[in-house]
Amino acid sequence: MRSGIFAVIASVIMAFSAQAEPADIEATIDRQLQAFQADDFDRAFTFASPNLQRLFQSPQNFQRMVTQGYPMVWRFSEFRFLELREESGAFWQRVMITDEQGTVHILDYRMLETAEGWRINGVQILDSSEMNA
Repeated sequence: MRSGIFAVIASVIMAFSAQAEPADIEATIDRQLQAFQADDFDRAFTFASPNLQRLFQSPQNFQRMVTQGYPMVWRFSEFRFLELREESGAFWQRVMITDEQGTVHILDYRMLETAEGWRINGVQILDSSEMNA
C-alpha cells in the first residue's frame, strides 16, 4: 500500500516538473528581443542556450548571425506570443513578429530549461506567406 502511494506522489511530482511555465518562457524571449532592440548583443547572448553560446563563441558572432539571418527579431515593430507546445520532450514557443516594414513573420523558439532558467536553444522561421497576402 505504501509503495503505491509513493508511486502516485512520484508520478505527480514528475508530471509537474515536466510542465513549462509559459510566463517564464515568454519572459526569456521578451528580454532577448528587448536586448536586440537596444543593440545590447552581450545581454541578448545570455539568453541563448549553452549549446548556442558554444556554437557562436562570442556576442559579436551571435550579432552577425542575428542581424544577417534574423533581421525581424533585431528590428521589429511588434510581437505577440502564440501557442506553447511540447514535442518529444522539447518546448516550442511560437511568436508572431511584425518587422519595421509591416511584414509578419512566424517563428518557433525551441526552449531549454537550464539551472539558470529558460534559454533559447534555436529559432525556426516558419512560412507566413498567407499572413502577408
